[in-house]
Amino acid sequence: MFANPEARQTRVRAATSQTLLARPAMPGDAGRIAAIYNEGIANRVATFETAPRTEADILAWFARPYPIVAVEADGDIHAFAAMSSYRDRACYAGIAEFSVYVASEVRGRGAGRVAMHALIAAAERAGYWKLVSRVFVENTASRRLLMSVGFREVGVYENHGRLDGVWRDVVIVERLIPANLAGGAAVAGWDRER
Repeated sequence: MFANPEARQTRVRAATSQTLLARPAMPGDAGRIAAIYNEGIANRVATFETAPRTEADILAWFARPYPIVAVEADGDIHAFAAMSSYRDRACYAGIAEFSVYVASEVRGRGAGRVAMHALIAAAERAGYWKLVSRVFVENTASRRLLMSVGFREVGVYENHGRLDGVWRDVVIVERLIPANLAGGAAVAGWDRER
């Protein structure tokens, strides 16, 4: 399926002695990705979103030209990370927003880290020079994870949005991709088969 499978998959032995495999997500993963995302929506620590996502909602992501990675162990998806548009202006073509979600029953076991390493590698291959996101200030687990894979905290947006009627602050995070900063790398269309 892939010209060079080793370049597209990452295997890591987790603390649970399961092997975590990162790979490009496929449309057949949409149901499980929706379930993991919906846990994040329900627990109110990772997103301002409040409406659960359907499998069809997630399938629409695959029509966009942005990488989506899945992390699995024993045939089950434990985490995913996805990129999306940052801004429409051409000068921002090499910047993408991202999100990462881990199934609640396996949080803290390395799946998020594997997902982020795979997403960063996919972003580099696709020519992106920066990844950005916003994280709830109190979401210390996500903040630690992102710092551990090279993100820096840029600042705080105060009262960035309301969730369940309460104003929430978010930390802005960014990670440069040095290989794509030199020489003005061009963003390639994301090809799941490359």
